[in-house]
Order: sequence, then C-alpha cells, then structure tokens
Amino acid sequence: MTTPLFRDDAYLRSCEAEVTGINSRGDIVLDRTVFYATGGGQPGDSGVLELDDGRKTEIATTVYDDDRTTIVHVPAADQPAPEAGTRVTIHLDWARRYRLMRMHTALHLLSVALPFPVTGGQIGDPEGRLDFDMGDETIDKDSLVESLNQLASGDHEITTEWITDAELDANPGLVKTMSVQPPRGSGRVRLVRIGGDIDLQPCGGTHVTRTSEIGALALGKIEKKGKQNRRVRIRLTD
Repeated sequence: MTTPLFRDDAYLRSCEAEVTGINSRGDIVLDRTVFYATGGGQPGDSGVLELDDGRKTEIATTVYDDDRTTIVHVPAADQPAPEAGTRVTIHLDWARRYRLMRMHTALHLLSVALPFPVTGGQIGDPEGRLDFDMGDETIDKDSLVESLNQLASGDHEITTEWITDAELDANPGLVKTMSVQPPRGSGRVRLVRIGGDIDLQPCGGTHVTRTSEIGALALGKIEKKGKQNRRVRIRLTD
C-alpha cells in the first residue's frame, strides 16, 4: 500500500521515498508519493525520481496497480528503474499538476452552473469537459460563461471532509456522476466542498484551495452526444 501524500496536501511538490518494488510491467512502487494516480477523470502525474548520486528516472504517468491501493510510477521509454530498497527524491511536474488542479475545480463549478446529472468527464490542460444528461434543455452560452467566471472570481474556499459509507448511502444526492461511483471499501469517502454551500460532492482528486486561483475561463465546443447527453468543454484562458 502506498501512502498518498497528495490527498492531505495537494501543494506538495516533492518528497523522499523508498522503492519497495518493481512490478511485472516494470513500473516503480514507492512507499509514499506526491504523484496523483490516474482516476476520476484526472490524469496521473508525471515528473522525475532522483537518486542520491544524481541519477534520474523520468516518470511518464502514475496509475493504480490492480489492487487499487498500490500506486505505481510508470517510467518513460528507455528510462532505468531504481532497485528495491533505493531511496529517491520525487520531483513533481508542478506546472502541469497545478493547471490540472485549476481545471478540476473549474469542472466542479461547471456542475454547479449546469445542475444536471453528470454522465462523464475528463480533466485536461488547458481544456476539460463534462457530459450532462440534459434531455431537451438548451444552453445559453453567454449566461453560462458569465456564471462560471462569477463563481471562480468569488474567491471561495475549497476544503475536504470525510463521511462514512453509510452516511453517503443516506445522502445519495451528493453523488452527481451517473457513470462513476465514489470508491468504497475503506469505510469512508472523501468530500470536496466549495464555499459554505456552493458545492459538495465525493471526489478523490486534487484541487486548488480557493476558486480565485482558477483564473478566467472560456467555453469550448458544446455538442450532442446521443439523444440526451450534451458535452460541454471549458478552457483555462492563460
């Protein structure tokens, strides 16, 4: 099991760790990490593992192993893997991660501005998207982008809290996503709250601490995906 340091502090950019093993695919397992593992529509982190002697291994992405509790770091092509027991310093590609954090929080705001069931989504840089089950509803693009930027510029605090599986079962309205359910099995579920009551939903991803960090947002392409689904893309403008 890997200790996910990013879950308690998404702003950690580096840490020391020990290589606990190399899996059958050649991926590197560490005892702890600041790298977010692919999940919930958010891509895995990339960066570098640095050994004491200065040698480096470039990490292309980070994913969960088959057990869903071990995080593995996937080396870029032709990169050497350090041996088990080696101490390394993890260096996160912070510029990329921070933009993904901003976009992830922006997509939560999009789910507020368009209060319809979410059927899918993807966090990207500089663009992300959500799919909504909207039926015959139409979207006023000017009103939507104005609402999004008002929410983002409001400097609302983003915090996390935990509830039990039973508490989530008693409050099914907290789950906005129809296609992806919050991970269960540990007995508790992490919630992300924006402002006092702007948004509250289960989420294991990384976020900024205030909505003002998102910056200005622009709408991308809006298109139909099936009879009822609408795909809405938004972009970071910087």
